[in-house]
Amino acid sequence: MARIYYVGDWAVMCGPVFAETPFNYAYKGLELFNYGAWLKDALESSGAHSVTSVPTWDFYKLPPGEYEKVLADTDVLIFSDVEAKNFQLDPNFFDRRKFGTAVLTFPDRVRLTVEAIQAGTSAMFLGGWLSFTGEMGKGGWNRTRLREVLPVRCSDYEDLVESTEGFTARPTPAGSAHFAGLDFATFPPILGYNKVAPRPDCPVLLTVPQTGDPLVTSGAFGRGRVLAYMSDPAPHWGCNFVFWPHYADFWLACLNFILREN
Repeated sequence: MARIYYVGDWAVMCGPVFAETPFNYAYKGLELFNYGAWLKDALESSGAHSVTSVPTWDFYKLPPGEYEKVLADTDVLIFSDVEAKNFQLDPNFFDRRKFGTAVLTFPDRVRLTVEAIQAGTSAMFLGGWLSFTGEMGKGGWNRTRLREVLPVRCSDYEDLVESTEGFTARPTPAGSAHFAGLDFATFPPILGYNKVAPRPDCPVLLTVPQTGDPLVTSGAFGRGRVLAYMSDPAPHWGCNFVFWPHYADFWLACLNFILREN
């Protein structure tokens, strides 16, 4: 059984906002969305794996030493729409009461993640506006050591490719055996993806036939195996994808691929 730690794909909606006068407005609602529920359910559907789904803000607020405990008890890491600042910053850096009371440094979660993968932890890095390079560079994975364990080369500029008509997926020769049994003729349109470049010695398993860009790649880094899916496992890019009858089969195939040699 694989123990999976999945960060990202949660959101909070504030509103709607009502303006009653030019000087008086109020939020009339607060709603929490777990868009990661589809992927969590898919990975747990076989009964062989356990997923801990964590909002990005909870990952960001982990106190020193807690992420190390997570890594020690985790077989697979998943990051989806988790911009680099969540790894690189700490809430204490913004607490003025702490200034001057001690030297403010904390364990580097980028380093811890890279070292865990190299030591044998598997990982999936999934796409979105705040993944890879991301919207206006906000993802920022390309400017951190995460690039050392990504089976793709990130862009140096905004990497979003989007279309309201959507894109489909096509297995490569390397991916055909891996995804055997999945009918990609029925793959629903995804509304966007992150544009990346293939990395040497990291096979491309799926491409976007409309553009030829990689959609799924994999690679080995030290003792760990990593898979990158350049679109989103959740809405909005994946608002059709999550209802594909083969959605769970797809993600279990991805998971089995990165676990097979561990």
